[in-house]
Amino acid sequence: MMNEKVLLILVDGMRPDSLETVNHPFVRHLLETGAYTGQARSVMPSVTLPCHMSLFHSVAPDRHGVLTNTYTPQVRPINGLCEQLRLAKKTCGFFYNWGELKDLAKPDSLAVSFFASGHIHTYQKANQMVTDEAINYISGNQPDFAFLYLGYTDEAGHGYGWMTEPYLQAVSESWDCIERVVRAIPDDYTILVTADHGGHERSHGTDMPEDMTIPLFIKGRTVPAKLELDHVSILDIAPTIARLIGVEAAEEWEGKALV
Repeated sequence: MMNEKVLLILVDGMRPDSLETVNHPFVRHLLETGAYTGQARSVMPSVTLPCHMSLFHSVAPDRHGVLTNTYTPQVRPINGLCEQLRLAKKTCGFFYNWGELKDLAKPDSLAVSFFASGHIHTYQKANQMVTDEAINYISGNQPDFAFLYLGYTDEAGHGYGWMTEPYLQAVSESWDCIERVVRAIPDDYTILVTADHGGHERSHGTDMPEDMTIPLFIKGRTVPAKLELDHVSILDIAPTIARLIGVEAAEEWEGKALV
């Protein structure tokens, strides 16, 4: 059984084709040294909170019941990734700048939770704040699992349009944050980088490929370089992280471990 530590970085609204356009050096580095797919599938509705609930609970929105960006308690509760990790006495940390994500983990399943409001600080600045805090905490405490959420790209997409210059600049700055945290923390962490959904024009939420297609990078000492990932769903991320850390997936989870 594996016993890795994992950092999951999610860039809200990051389309895979934006990565080719931006051509950030650290994207190229991860492509050379880890596993990748630019064809992973999100869930319908392709909206931030439903997608995150599906990522962390490995079930579709019609099972967890969160269908909008307003959280509603689960009628038939399923343990999410953080609850499974807590049962196994593993430590989790959250670093995020969109407040609605506070319900992704149940009370007492997180060792630390740091929130900096993108609406108040601006998402551009809040991305830097949560990255700084993640670097400090992970370097000093080495939690078994850390989640870093960067919201600036989605804000730029809604404000200016997906694939516009301001959106692509937000993608590039998000990758500056990704590079900063990955280079700063201990190198025994396995790194996953993904998105919750894509977008088109100034919106998302449909089943269009532009909204539903997301990237996934996995880099770590147990992951072969240049491994191609096929038929990947956002539901596969929690089971993959559980396996890497060496804990059981919840019985109700629908996704599969990719490594």
